[in-house]
Amino acid sequence: MPNTAQALPAAQESCAGSRLGAPAAPSLVRDTQDLLLRVENLAKSFTLHLRGGLTLPVVSGVTFDVVAGECVALGGPSGAGKSSILKMVYGNYRIDAGSVRIGDGEAFAEVAGAEPRQMLSLRRTRVGYVSQFLRVIPRVSTLDVVAAPLRAEGVDEETAKARAGTLLARLNLPERLWSLPPATFSGGEQQRVNVARGFIGSQPLLLLDEPTASLDAANRQVVIDLIREKKAAGAGLLGIFHDAETREAVADRVVDVTRFEA
Repeated sequence: MPNTAQALPAAQESCAGSRLGAPAAPSLVRDTQDLLLRVENLAKSFTLHLRGGLTLPVVSGVTFDVVAGECVALGGPSGAGKSSILKMVYGNYRIDAGSVRIGDGEAFAEVAGAEPRQMLSLRRTRVGYVSQFLRVIPRVSTLDVVAAPLRAEGVDEETAKARAGTLLARLNLPERLWSLPPATFSGGEQQRVNVARGFIGSQPLLLLDEPTASLDAANRQVVIDLIREKKAAGAGLLGIFHDAETREAVADRVVDVTRFEA
């Protein structure tokens, strides 16, 4: 991976960002000790091959940081590019220009241009993801789906499944469903499996794409509590929250994505 263990130089600009309620200006922190994510001048466009190669610009110049112990929300209307930014950080979308560096302490890894095997290693050790949609191997039980990230970290099967069960119970998923594949579950049940699988790992950076979109009030509060616990444990979170109450409950800063309109 390019620059996998490079030392990231301190930025020249102090951490500006805003608290919830006002858009955060692009900001880079000086001290990299707690820096978990640095996004600089990120750009993305899509080519519509069925429309004669028409280029559709999405975002340009995206710049912000995420540090340990905070939750940063990406704000803006639908279509502004919030999900595209998350997917570029996670390596699901190719980066057209700019840099995404994921770090822990003084070691940083560049996502732009990373090989698939290297990206898989980053996901296992540094960055987790809670998507809106459940994508899993068919016929694998829910308990195994949730325990899988811990098993990949080297945790023994019994411990991993016990911790998976604790999370599923906390998210009010009935134990009678744990041995079943989640593909046939309702939307809300699948989202709870997604949340459990995303939060069970120990990666220092966690990406959240509408983690409460299909949840009732009780389970939405469980997710809010899980986010707060991750922050208290020193993790950094970057998320999209269209639910204003959830965003206000968990976000320390809001990055207004409309300022990066291409």
